[in-house]
Amino acid sequence: MRILILNADYPRFLSWLYRRHPGLENEPYAAQMAARNASLFGVADFYSRNFAGAGHVAADIHVNNPWMRAAWAKEHGLAVTAPQPPGAPAARDAIPGWLQRAVAPFKPMLRPLARKVGLSPRLDAEAERVLLAQIEEFKPDLVLNQDLFHVDTRLARRIKGIGHPILIGQVGISPSRGEDWSVYDLMISQMGAVVDFFRAHGARAEVVHLAFEPEILDVLPPPPSQSYDVTFVGAVSADHQARVAQLEAVARRYDLKLFGSGLHTLPASSPLHRCYQGEVWGVEMYQALRASRVTLNSHIDMAGREAGNARLFEATGVGAFLLTDFKDNLHTLFSEREVAAWRTVEECLAMIDRYLAEDAARLSIAKAGQARTFADHTFRRRVEEILAFVG
Repeated sequence: MRILILNADYPRFLSWLYRRHPGLENEPYAAQMAARNASLFGVADFYSRNFAGAGHVAADIHVNNPWMRAAWAKEHGLAVTAPQPPGAPAARDAIPGWLQRAVAPFKPMLRPLARKVGLSPRLDAEAERVLLAQIEEFKPDLVLNQDLFHVDTRLARRIKGIGHPILIGQVGISPSRGEDWSVYDLMISQMGAVVDFFRAHGARAEVVHLAFEPEILDVLPPPPSQSYDVTFVGAVSADHQARVAQLEAVARRYDLKLFGSGLHTLPASSPLHRCYQGEVWGVEMYQALRASRVTLNSHIDMAGREAGNARLFEATGVGAFLLTDFKDNLHTLFSEREVAAWRTVEECLAMIDRYLAEDAARLSIAKAGQARTFADHTFRRRVEEILAFVG
């Protein structure tokens, strides 16, 4: 099969990537794609390389990257508006933190309105025109859409009309209300509640978890010394209020190093401001995890009682000791010998004390966690699962 993966990148990551590579926006499409993949951020080319490894032809499109889009259009004789230089601030950062916290519980219901007033991610007409031309050129038999917001159901129907490919949608958060998901042949999510939502709305849906790509260990720099006692790598925002409460408790007792985004949404009194080490993406994120004696995990609020975020697999995959929040399904992913799990903030603090003092126990769990990820939670395994569902 010919398989096309559609994805979108955080605007803050795009700004970082193009600042790190001055002039990249003027390079050919293939050079920009190579730099994007070499960053190792997100899923990079992990799906496409594993589909290719299974004998298929696979490619990626980053639908909201205007510089890659312009390069592709130029190389294929399409006239497009020249994009602005990289580096513009993300629109979300301009929204006051108190307002983000207030609306967080209502996002699924508010997304249709947000789209109408221009506050939700979407592609403009020119971006849609180029994307459809890319799909026409590639002629996919299967399209895996990993961004249901930029590529909404209306646009998905236009994609479906180009050769009628198998259309799979993947989403890890609560989807927008009021959409007709019947255009999709299959919806996948790491969250059982999201799968149940799609099934209730007449769509075929299955649980497919996130994953780790072991090949990145061959290209990462050598492991750094474990110079950080306790770290958290990820976002703190209005969508992570339980996480913020946990991390603030940790920060009051330990020298927590916080890498990520969202500090602007927190009150000035939050102790997390003094823990902040800046943002890390891809390679630098993995190195921060490897430099940690204890690295913390806490799921987004909407995950409820389900485990499955990317950090579970990224941290264990690079051999870090992971202390995560307990969830009802955690045992289906990792045993207590492979990750440590806390049920209350007080238990989290006690477990940090224990594992900072017990090097052998900590290293044993880290080693077992990595072995479990390599056995059960790789992108190769996920690709096999997806192909089995559509086979």
